[in-house]
Amino acid sequence: MSQSPHPPVVLIIAGNDPSGGAGVTADTQAVSALGCHPAPVITALTVQDTLNAYRVEVSDPDLVAEQAATVLDDLPVAAVKLGLLGNAEVGEAVAGVLESHPELPVVLDPVLVAAGGARLAEENLIDCLKQRLMPLSTVLTPNASEARSLAPNARDPAARAEYLRGLGSDWVLHKGADEDTPDVDNFLFGPDGQREDFRWERLPGQYHGSGCTLASAIAARLAHGDDPPLAVQHAQHWTWLALSRGWRLGKGQYIPNRLGGQ
Repeated sequence: MSQSPHPPVVLIIAGNDPSGGAGVTADTQAVSALGCHPAPVITALTVQDTLNAYRVEVSDPDLVAEQAATVLDDLPVAAVKLGLLGNAEVGEAVAGVLESHPELPVVLDPVLVAAGGARLAEENLIDCLKQRLMPLSTVLTPNASEARSLAPNARDPAARAEYLRGLGSDWVLHKGADEDTPDVDNFLFGPDGQREDFRWERLPGQYHGSGCTLASAIAARLAHGDDPPLAVQHAQHWTWLALSRGWRLGKGQYIPNRLGGQ
């Protein structure tokens, strides 16, 4: 029996959200919708709904590392997406695995706080992100709040991105959905002063899992061979469409409709 060419594989390292709005469900839906095969590694179990998060149980770091290493030994991984890591111990374990695969593009979504305001990661993760994971990342995707936490002394998106790129990230996509602006302004900063500005119509309501969706879409496009600027452009457009057709399935935020095609 003949087989069709296999899809690119995206290794997803993130936490589980039982509402299905964010976390590995958002990641696997986005990666699958964009023609890739998701390989999910679970870093944490959360008690969470479309309103907020209430509890986080972080996985054993060795178990996380074993999951990731086993996938990398078996499957032809083309890109990696990092989401909720929970604490520095898990972050260190993930870094240890990825350091053996420097050829892989890595999208790092520095998840620190839930959309409802609950803290999802321990404070010690911030130093691990800066010291171990940003040097391994191809694209870093902080929202404005996360960027302020990671670069507290920088006063604007350009200064924050310069600081974060100085820590090792090749590209920084500074997202503005959580800012009080008429439209959503995202800024991509890269090597040699490269910068691209993106403006998206601000949709009504709030969305649960939009950051996970966008970061995973970028990883999927990198897995298909796009360079980072093109991957970011395509992923933002696809994510905006997913948000625009989103559902309010629960009592809180809308959930992006990642199943509506490309």
